Amino acid sequence: MTLCDDYNVRNDEFFFDRDPMFFHYIFHFYCSNVLWVMDSLCPVNFEEEMKFWGLKLKDTPRCCRILFEEKVDDIRDQLKVNQELIDEIKPHEDGEGYSNMFLGSFRKILWDLMENPYSSLSAKAFAVFSSLFVLISIVAMTMNTVGELRQYKLGDKTYMEWIEVSSILFFAMEYFLRLLTTSNIRNFLKSALNFVDVVAVMPYFLQIVFETFVMDSEDVGAKEDLKTMARVSKVSKVLKVVKLMRIFRILKLARHSTGMRAFGFTIRQCSEQVCCLFLFIAMGIFTFSALMHSVEVDQPGTPFSSIPDAWWWAAVSISTVGYGDVVPISYLGRCVAFGCISFGIILNGMPISILFNKFSDYYAKLKEQEYTISNTERTFQLKKRMRRKFDNCFAPQPEESDDDIHYRPYVSQTVHQREDLAAH
Repeated sequence: MTLCDDYNVRNDEFFFDRDPMFFHYIFHFYCSNVLWVMDSLCPVNFEEEMKFWGLKLKDTPRCCRILFEEKVDDIRDQLKVNQELIDEIKPHEDGEGYSNMFLGSFRKILWDLMENPYSSLSAKAFAVFSSLFVLISIVAMTMNTVGELRQYKLGDKTYMEWIEVSSILFFAMEYFLRLLTTSNIRNFLKSALNFVDVVAVMPYFLQIVFETFVMDSEDVGAKEDLKTMARVSKVSKVLKVVKLMRIFRILKLARHSTGMRAFGFTIRQCSEQVCCLFLFIAMGIFTFSALMHSVEVDQPGTPFSSIPDAWWWAAVSISTVGYGDVVPISYLGRCVAFGCISFGIILNGMPISILFNKFSDYYAKLKEQEYTISNTERTFQLKKRMRRKFDNCFAPQPEESDDDIHYRPYVSQTVHQREDLAAH
């Protein structure tokens, strides 16, 4: 009586409000003591039915149990991936956190403006403006290496350097505004996109520190000293590395680019396959470099004098690039080279289809989530505007007091009296 949904006293019948399609297999189990699992059934619902009727998966045949567990695992993986995709594209919202903060409503508006491009038209415009700033800064950094353009200066910097400085200041202001307006600083600092923002502006400020506190501290008169010259050389190399880190600024486009997000998500989901691919590449490089050294070491004028010398050739051959700067001399070495190239073709062709299919699937799902969130935000904003208009239309008009009623005729009468006096 605690399990059934209804009971007929006259006919002594119990009624269970369950799916009759699933119960067909449950009834078959009571008759034959064998629980069959069909491919057309939903594994999650069938799992719930087994739990309701007190059955276990061990009551099914081994073949059905293997297929059933595989389907359940696939469905759970797909649900997990879909939830991660939703979290990837859905903006972080914490209305309760802003309600307890100082200037919470104002900080919430700024946060939506910079972090949620679907909240309003101005937020979408800000996202486009931020992306344009990223592209302009990258173009300025690139064109600043052209010698002809470095001749045009404003002060002690070129035009391209001034454009890059303004872009860096905009990125720094954007990062600190988001840091001040976030409702959860811990999650903000853990975010990968926010870490990319720090990496995008950090090289410029490190360059200023090196140029101000390190390079200026070197005594010009002491540059003849060899130790001082060596120290200046080391500092200049570090400065070159710091300047090279500015190229990571292009990763800021991942904040507003669905394709880059889908690519990063694909690499994260296929991290095991990617690691296996690099492992196989490393194994092939070590194996074929050792084989090439063993067959070419006795040849006069061979470039493979040691196994480390053959690593570059093996890496280029496995990747099927084939620069041709290092080639085997003997016929046996050419056979080893043919085997290395064939191994590279097979190895490179294996993961491409898997990665491309997953990338296409994730990209389509991210675009679908973007479209859904955008429509949801537009519907919400439309409802807010309609509710505001309805409230303004149907709001009760303020009633006039008795003083206003008696006062207005008096003013009108005084005005008419003045007009009559002016006419006379």
